[in-house]
Amino acid sequence: MRENVIIKALSGFYYVQTADGVLECKARGRFRMDGTSPLVGDKVQCSIDAHGKGRIDKLEERKNFFIRPSVANIDCLVFIAANTNPVTDPFLIDRVSVIAEDADCELIVCVNKTDIDEGKELCNIFELAGYKVIPVSAKTGEGVEELRNEIKGKISAFTGNSGVGKSSILNVLLPGVNIPVGEVSEKLGRGRHTTRHVELYSLGEDTYVVDTPGFASFDIEMMNVIPKEELQYDFIDFRPYIGKCRFNNCAHLKEPGCAVREALEKGEISQSRYDSYVRLYELSAQHKSWELK
Repeated sequence: MRENVIIKALSGFYYVQTADGVLECKARGRFRMDGTSPLVGDKVQCSIDAHGKGRIDKLEERKNFFIRPSVANIDCLVFIAANTNPVTDPFLIDRVSVIAEDADCELIVCVNKTDIDEGKELCNIFELAGYKVIPVSAKTGEGVEELRNEIKGKISAFTGNSGVGKSSILNVLLPGVNIPVGEVSEKLGRGRHTTRHVELYSLGEDTYVVDTPGFASFDIEMMNVIPKEELQYDFIDFRPYIGKCRFNNCAHLKEPGCAVREALEKGEISQSRYDSYVRLYELSAQHKSWELK
């Protein structure tokens, strides 16, 4: 059983799941002094002060953490996508896949609204890449139990572009919680953000999910930029071919004898994934070495 995990942070208070229930805490002042702030998902040591108030005394070592959204110790990122209003751009998933790999997180891609559109192209792209892909429907319940089994025993963060049904799926997984669901604008093809803070919900059996306030908060510009030479390792479908190129310093762009590009031509790597790699490589190349990690 996980104990002493921050499940919610709101207005300067931290709500810690302990063996005896949820304890409302304030953080010790020294956290402000050293620039460290407790995050949802943090494992902590806490105590009761002389006035009977909860207090966070120490943060345990983190597996990982994210700036936006502010969460820590995530085992799995679940990206909710859709191939109907709004249609998910595969590049958004690729951005998050790189973030997940760099943070040593598992990535699961859930293609929602399959009762309207099966989203086969999205499924094929990420199945070929080697990720777990689950077609789901918050309306019919298709795939929800498979998703529940995949995240069992993990702390998972759910994200995805607004309007794809993230909150609807969480409501199926967490009956009784009633996370607000926003309507999708037919004109703009996107939904309204409905989540206002980061919160960790228990599914039982040592399983937690984090709802995050909209995809805009999962912003690659707020992450450490991955050096362009290291980016290839965060594309899991590139890994079987790394080291097999003619040149040791191959960037997999236009170099002759590139094993990655040969795999692309054979259909072993999807064009969509490769195009995302090129876009992210160019983004990373714009940064100076002292700005990276």
